[in-house]
Amino acid sequence: MALQSPNPLFGRPIVTGFFDKRTSSVQYVVADPETKACVIIDPVLDFDPKSGATATTSADELLAFIEREGLRLEWILDTHPHADHFSAAGYLHDRTGAPTAIGEKVQDVQKLWQGIYNIAGCCPADGSQWSRLFAEGERFKIGKLDVEVMFTPGHTLASIAYRIGDAVFVHDTLFMPDGGTARADFPGGSAEALWNSIQRILALPGETRVYTGHDYQPDGREPRWESTVDEQARTNIHLVQAPTKEAFIELRQTRDSDLSMPKLILHSLQVNIRGGRLPEPEDDGRRYLKIPLDALEGAAW
Repeated sequence: MALQSPNPLFGRPIVTGFFDKRTSSVQYVVADPETKACVIIDPVLDFDPKSGATATTSADELLAFIEREGLRLEWILDTHPHADHFSAAGYLHDRTGAPTAIGEKVQDVQKLWQGIYNIAGCCPADGSQWSRLFAEGERFKIGKLDVEVMFTPGHTLASIAYRIGDAVFVHDTLFMPDGGTARADFPGGSAEALWNSIQRILALPGETRVYTGHDYQPDGREPRWESTVDEQARTNIHLVQAPTKEAFIELRQTRDSDLSMPKLILHSLQVNIRGGRLPEPEDDGRRYLKIPLDALEGAAW
């Protein structure tokens, strides 16, 4: 039976994307044009794995934009615990007092990765690092804009998308149509779950604006991050090549088997399961990351 397209939500937000070249990530400030209320989605805490240096340059750029535009920050939203960059949610919360949020299934990701790092007990695995855990279908407001939470697993166990007015922020499910779809081979990932999540997104009204979490600039083009549901359904290269669930699962699993792991996956997850906070300082006053060896069995080199 065909999926029924949900009714549109109220509002047309102003969306400003900030592309982080180091990680090919897109951070968003999403604002209600009438009330000037806004949210930040998937902010980046800068990290250089070669030197171990951290910085808040990217996050501070978001705050400077919000101040310059006269906006009022109401939420700091994560779509999932990222495997390719540190989240700046904790830093931004400390700077602004704005509440942080993520999907409630983050607790499953915390338990999974605490086992991989052998750090059970170092921090709670109950999602309490965020101010709010969203469940599937929850609704709230940004000013006068309607927001709905969609549980969209596959890339991770905890992935959610945010529908905000006539826009949807789909994190790592769909990329731009010429970039295809996201990988589903991380611990807890599932190509079948990813297919089902993509079908939920494609069932939204066709004119819905789709905003991706990354852009890897196929053929060296300039970064892009906005399309529509209709564009994705008609031209996404992976959905055109593999229009059925069975074909998509085979395509996704075949591609994933040849992909090396993101260079920051083992660095970033121990930060991101803490709500974007670095590990506590040790007795010398320094913070340390823990890198488990041979933990991701079968990963391509």
